Formats: sequence, C-alpha cells, structure tokens
Amino acid sequence: MGSQQGNRLRVVVIGGGTGLSVLLRGLKHAPVHITAIVTVADDGGSSGRLREELDMPPPGDIRNVLTALADTEPLMEKVMQYRFSTGTGLAGHNLGNLLLAAMNEITGDFVTAVKKLSDVLAVRGEVLPASTQSLRLMAEMEDGSIIAGESQIPLTGKQIKRVFLDPEDAVPLSEALLAIEEADAILIGPGSLYTSILPNLLVRGLFAAVKNSTAPKMYICNVMTQPGETDGFSASKHVEVLYDHVGGPFLDTVIVNSAAIPDKTLEKYAEKGAAPVACDVKRLRQLGLHIVAKPLVAFEEGYLRHDATAVSKQVVSLIKRRRRTQKIEKE
Repeated sequence: MGSQQGNRLRVVVIGGGTGLSVLLRGLKHAPVHITAIVTVADDGGSSGRLREELDMPPPGDIRNVLTALADTEPLMEKVMQYRFSTGTGLAGHNLGNLLLAAMNEITGDFVTAVKKLSDVLAVRGEVLPASTQSLRLMAEMEDGSIIAGESQIPLTGKQIKRVFLDPEDAVPLSEALLAIEEADAILIGPGSLYTSILPNLLVRGLFAAVKNSTAPKMYICNVMTQPGETDGFSASKHVEVLYDHVGGPFLDTVIVNSAAIPDKTLEKYAEKGAAPVACDVKRLRQLGLHIVAKPLVAFEEGYLRHDATAVSKQVVSLIKRRRRTQKIEKE
C-alpha cells in the first residue's frame, strides 16, 4: 500500500471538468494528501485558442483544479476565473489560462509552469497533467462517423460508440505514474464520462499504473446524465463504458447518490435533456462492485453538484476501513 506523508493518506484523483473541481473543494479539507491528475484534451474556448496559438497543452481543466485546491483569498479565485468580455484578442480568454500560458513561456515547460503557479496559489496537494502532449480526443459514433475534438463530440446529436486519443501512444507524465504507485486510494470522477474521465484512462501507461496499483479504486458516478454523452445511462452503464474502453474491470467501489431530487430541479434539468442517473444496484452487484449509495448532492446556484464534504467523508471512511481490514488480515 502507498507511502505516507506524515499521517496523511495519499489520494490520487483522476478526471477533469467541473465535477472534479467540486470534489476537490471538499477533499482539500480532509486529512489526505491529494494528487490530481487532469485531462489535457480540451480544445474549446480560451483553452483551445491558447493550445492552437502557443502550441501548449490546454490549461482550462488544470486552472479549474488549481483554483479548487488553492488556499487563497476569494478575490484570487475571482482573478483566476475572470473571463474578459471585450478587447481585441482578449475577449473570451480566461485570466487563469493566460497566467498558465505566461508561466509556460517563462519556464519553457508546462509541468514546471503548473508547479510554479501552484506555489503562488498555495495549492494543497499536487496538480499534474495526464500527459505533457496536447491530446486530441476523437469519437467514433454509432453511425460510423468520426468526430474530432472534445468540444464537438457532445454537439453531434449522435450516440457515441467509443472515444480514442490522437496520438494513441500518448506518453504519461512520470510524476503521475509515481503518484499512482504510492497511492492509498485512487478516485475516478465525477465528471463527463467520455470527455473528462476517459481521456486520462486512455493514456495507456497511465491506465496500466492504475490497474497495477493495489490501492482501492473508486468511481464517483455522476448525479445527472449529460446530454450528447450519457443520455439514458444508469450507474452501471457508466461503469461498463469505462470497462469497454480499457479492456476489462478495474474498479472496486462505486459511489452513487441516493438522495431524491426535487421536482422543480428535475424539470429544470429535463429542459436541457438531463435526468438523474439511475442507481441500478442489482447490475452493479453483478459487476462485482462494492456500492456506496448515500445522499451526496448539494444545490449550488440552482444546479445540482456533489456535496464535496459528504463525498470526501465517504472516501476517507472507505480508505480507513480498507486499511483496518488489511491490518487484521496481516495479523
């Protein structure tokens, strides 16, 4: 099992997007050392423009995670997330993305840039890109068509058959592999299944390290389906898609929300084509998973989010229980 930093459990969290940032806001207050491994397949908005113009990995998901883990004043968070609305060339750009771009140019290395900005923001834990290469996410749809670009995939109105990376032989970051090797637990999600989570696991060396790790591997399932990605998906369908993409089972535990969602909220989401992810316990058991079904949602500005504190408590409790069991087995 993983090494300790003092008495702290080492937790590796893999993903991207809003879901991951929400979770990390709660997890950073738990007695754990966090390493966040973040997707670099984004190609939309400010991130996509910087990626094309400066030939650098897209900074958007990294920026969100740095901000979530930062131990700074609320004003600094507003600065990091500030998006320019006017200005030739500036409009649409996010200031945090520009800071990462500047740090990348100054240091000449994206990983160093992330580490330096982490120091400036007093980040709790480490933030690492899954790869130092700019990866393009590709999707093969059920009708056989191929869609290029993470931002374009959910917009097609077609069902996704599979996603894959270009280049397919992307090299994982060595620090990310070491963090996985030393982990006491590996958390996957929450986040967009095809466009935030799978781009990390499709980095072959990275997934090999996850599979080889003896740490418990927990999947935090999304609360709601995502239009254009997971329409009609149950919790088990999310897991099956992960398994189909990486060649077989690798998870121990699935964490799902069991709280009822108010009708008003359901109506709001239904207008956008989203519905609650059904917790199909029987099928999850057939997949050999330990199921943690608890009320795990909070409401943030009218939107459903994972209750970061509640999820963090579940995660820490699961890791400690696992360690106690192992200790008893050894004795």
